[in-house]
Amino acid sequence: MHASARLLRRLSSSSSSSRSLRRLPIHPSTLPSPHPPPLLPLRTLTPALLPRLAGRRFSTISCASTPSLRLGECGALGTPAIPEAEKSEGEEEVESAAARHDTDAFAAVELALDSVVKVFTVSSGPNYFLPWQNKAQRESMGSGFVISGRRIVTNAHVVADHTFVLVRKHGSPTKYKAEVQAVGHECDLALLTVESEEFWEGMNSLDLGDIPFLQEAVAVVGYPQGGDNISVTKGVVSRVEPTQYAHGATQLMAIQIDAAINPGNSGGPAIMGDKVAGVAFQNLSGAENIGYIIPVPIINRFISGVEESGKYSGFCSLGISCQATENIQIRECFGMRPEMTGVLVSRINPLSDAYKVLRKDDILLEFDGVPIANDGTVPFRNRERITFDHLVSMKKPEETSVIKVLRDGKEHELNVTLRPLQPLVPVHQFDKLPSYYIFAGFVFIPLTQPYLHEFGEDWYNTSPRRLCERALRELPKKAGQQLVILSQVLMDDINVGYERLAELQVKKVNGVEVENLKHLCSIVEGCTEENLRFDLDDERVIVLKFQNAKLATSRILKRHRIPSAMSNDLSDEQASNGETEASCTN
Repeated sequence: MHASARLLRRLSSSSSSSRSLRRLPIHPSTLPSPHPPPLLPLRTLTPALLPRLAGRRFSTISCASTPSLRLGECGALGTPAIPEAEKSEGEEEVESAAARHDTDAFAAVELALDSVVKVFTVSSGPNYFLPWQNKAQRESMGSGFVISGRRIVTNAHVVADHTFVLVRKHGSPTKYKAEVQAVGHECDLALLTVESEEFWEGMNSLDLGDIPFLQEAVAVVGYPQGGDNISVTKGVVSRVEPTQYAHGATQLMAIQIDAAINPGNSGGPAIMGDKVAGVAFQNLSGAENIGYIIPVPIINRFISGVEESGKYSGFCSLGISCQATENIQIRECFGMRPEMTGVLVSRINPLSDAYKVLRKDDILLEFDGVPIANDGTVPFRNRERITFDHLVSMKKPEETSVIKVLRDGKEHELNVTLRPLQPLVPVHQFDKLPSYYIFAGFVFIPLTQPYLHEFGEDWYNTSPRRLCERALRELPKKAGQQLVILSQVLMDDINVGYERLAELQVKKVNGVEVENLKHLCSIVEGCTEENLRFDLDDERVIVLKFQNAKLATSRILKRHRIPSAMSNDLSDEQASNGETEASCTN
């Protein structure tokens, strides 16, 4: 029997399982981004739990999707193959390569059966327009795999804002409760633990490998939508470079593969040989078979940080913005000799250690002895190049690096301590409740990107323009700084005429510049004057009689069924301040 006939019968016997469900849209709150969304946005791969089979809409695979069939005409599946002539040497090599791929896929399945699990998550995200309450509960699913130490690796977006997590191993009808040990939203990774001894019976751990080379074959194992059993898709590595992580809105190394990665694959391993080459986590919307996996160096960096500190430690940043120096005129202007290469330092984060040693218009020549090209890249493996940010991100917090700069025509070697840096406006706030403070019906919150995402998928264009620009571009001036905004006005007699002042930043309270929401809360609660004045953007002013406004606050809260005038983090702060004052008085 010829190979094509065997393949034909195999497809015929599995035609019912070869159907694919249309992809479900991802909730917009899972796609934070510090920049306007690209034309083909990256998206994470965790779908909501699918409805029963009877409610699904399937489409069968056409003959055009099986180019390996060697048929004279496109006939019905199951018809006998046309006898072939003797195969040429090239055809035999193709069939041999196909056989090897089948063997690799089979080996990946055997390796993964006792290691890959299905993850069921119940989550409830906060409502940033009404920060005192959560959104409706939703169920989703993903994949994960066991590593040494009785731990399960999955994606952060699989368990983001979780209230309950269950896992199920292959071949078992039982779901076991899992606890989230650590979550790194920037790198989209999480570690789960399961206490049940029954769950670990027969489970094997997978070993982490290395970064695969271009065109190396990988098999992605997981539980994508379209069925309930384990699934394997094959592909090859097509690109290795820093990529925007859709969940955490960070720029970290990722591996692009051409395997079909669908919703539900999130957290599943990409296996090369007998080791894990990465973790499936996102695909490119609107493109065919462009998926991404998190490479092993990122996974190791995440796990080692958790092991050393007991929690997620974050990825380091140099805290600078750079400009390429590919134009010869800019290189000559800054005194670069012909043999020199580097990038121009254009902006420095005041909270970074680099702010103490670097200056604007420095030329960054080397990082830890590695020359930086004029386009900001450094050598990587076999004639590949990668942005030098990757070298920075692989450093551990509080680790020191040596950088060489050109300043005023002279070269300098400087030591810089690296650490994770928080932006002025948080890009994401998973697994925590938003802060808020209500006084006289005015709802004050710190500006965050999740708040802007509440304006819809096209939030970059539909959210308040001034707030959006500040969220994307402004840097903090000191630690703990927040942009406090008046998000809305809960109407009452006390605030009539002020309702149009929503969505403006609060600059001062009674003449004192506002540092963050806690600072605003303490100024208001400690007011001893008759009038309370808020200075906002556009030179707008709110003036209230303090005692009247304080009385109005309680009735407004009761009318809107709001349990507290402030979030727990602020009420805890107020309580601790009260205890301190009492102890000082005593």
